[in-house]
Amino acid sequence: MTHPLVELKLAGFLDKLASNEPAPGGGSASALAAAMAAGLVEMVANLTVGREAFTAVEADMKAILGAVPPLRRELTTLVDKDTEAFDKVMAARRLPHANDDEKARRRQAIEEATKGAAAVPLRVTALAAEVIALARVVAEKGNPNAITDAGVAGRLGLAGAEGAGLNVRINLSGLKDEAFRREAATEVGRNVDLARRTAAEVAAVVERRMS
Repeated sequence: MTHPLVELKLAGFLDKLASNEPAPGGGSASALAAAMAAGLVEMVANLTVGREAFTAVEADMKAILGAVPPLRRELTTLVDKDTEAFDKVMAARRLPHANDDEKARRRQAIEEATKGAAAVPLRVTALAAEVIALARVVAEKGNPNAITDAGVAGRLGLAGAEGAGLNVRINLSGLKDEAFRREAATEVGRNVDLARRTAAEVAAVVERRMS
């Protein structure tokens, strides 16, 4: 499977983001923010392992290097999946609705596509919260020369979580399935709250180690 957005050069992606097309938009940007946060966490760990001054935290950093790459790779795929999910909603809305049968099929197609459009950013919120938790570890134990990179990871992860959370909520508002709405709303609230609390901890650690 190809990933048209993430295979673009950075300038090309930003041009698409800035265009008058509705996608890619905030959902893809949120996934990218969280993926960049993961990359920074990984970088801090890489700048720590193998250095004599940090042998006491070597195992912790190696654990980070095992945990972060899968998160970064999945978040990268979600950059495209968010736009693909939006496109499916738009395609469902374009279905014919000249009679009752067509209207019913169109309503069901819109409902299912909208669930998919909510599920992608919901996953981003969960992954972003995990990334921020790992940023907390590298902020506390990682190479102090990269402390600001850990701090930026916390902030980008939070931007990804909060931005994706907005996209979940707007999609849930259009759904008829009340059970799905309740469950997803609870999950997104939990994920974003966790991301905020952990990001605040990252920021506090960064400020302490910088001073």
